[in-house]
Amino acid sequence: MTSLRQPLSFVSPIVLACLLCLGCEPPRVAFRQTPGELRITVGGEPMATYCYADKDITRPYFAHVRAPGGIQVTRNHPPQAGDAQDHARLHPGIWLAFGDLGGHDYWRLKARVVGGEFVLKPEGGPRRGTFAVRNRYLTTDGGKTVCTETCRYTILVRPAGYLLICDSVFTSDTGDFYFGDQEELGLGVRLATPIAVKSRKGGRLLDSEGRRNERGIWGKQADWCDYSGTVDGHSVGIAIMPDPGNVRRSRWHARDYGFMAANPFGVKAFTGGTPSRIVVKRGQSHRLRYGVLLHGGFDDPATELRKAYEDFLTLIAK
Repeated sequence: MTSLRQPLSFVSPIVLACLLCLGCEPPRVAFRQTPGELRITVGGEPMATYCYADKDITRPYFAHVRAPGGIQVTRNHPPQAGDAQDHARLHPGIWLAFGDLGGHDYWRLKARVVGGEFVLKPEGGPRRGTFAVRNRYLTTDGGKTVCTETCRYTILVRPAGYLLICDSVFTSDTGDFYFGDQEELGLGVRLATPIAVKSRKGGRLLDSEGRRNERGIWGKQADWCDYSGTVDGHSVGIAIMPDPGNVRRSRWHARDYGFMAANPFGVKAFTGGTPSRIVVKRGQSHRLRYGVLLHGGFDDPATELRKAYEDFLTLIAK
């Protein structure tokens, strides 16, 4: 029988599913908090670092994100020799950000998000861990709060890989605010350099409609988008799966240089049509939810990713 100590990137999703059900000790999700960071491990091995108090990157993000088996799937942060060096501060790993939220730009770090308030302390356990934070989005001059975000993060060990669910609720009790219309809004991921299509090492983008790479996917709507490739000889990838209950089906800001973002707000930015503005009235709320699957690659990507998406929909329906 295959041991769970074997790197999971070498185990097929079918074998992994069996291992998780055969009475073996299940991998535990655990957290270790240090100043400004929360280190996340699965089965005792690093999975990601949640950074919430970085003086240089003034919004929360996940860095050093790893798929099952320990292979890092996000770009080194900061970029190292051999990495693409562009957007070093703007693309630290996985992040939720907005180029126009109430007229302020948090994507390009022109306005600041104040985090670090844990409304639910990190709680680990077998195959599951969770924590929740409250973030304040400040005006560009830092003098006022545009809105607050309460975000619950859940990490699950699933047959297809590690699933990170990001569930955010935005609200303000002082005034209305809005989500504008740009390419740079939503959940973004910067991939490890070897995975990028542009690296010419076999990386590829694939969406739920079967379209591939930047030329086929950019600006199109899809249920999910996956960026996969090979790192140190091992197949790995990240899939973003937006909740269909978000304000609209996401369009994809997908780039061959190793970046993708799921954007439910941009309309004119992608289509040239009428600009979108999603207004949230004082005292009301706006919810955004995404699943991020960290996986070890699939023999039949379209089929396995569809199954993983269906699994995500089942989980968020509970």
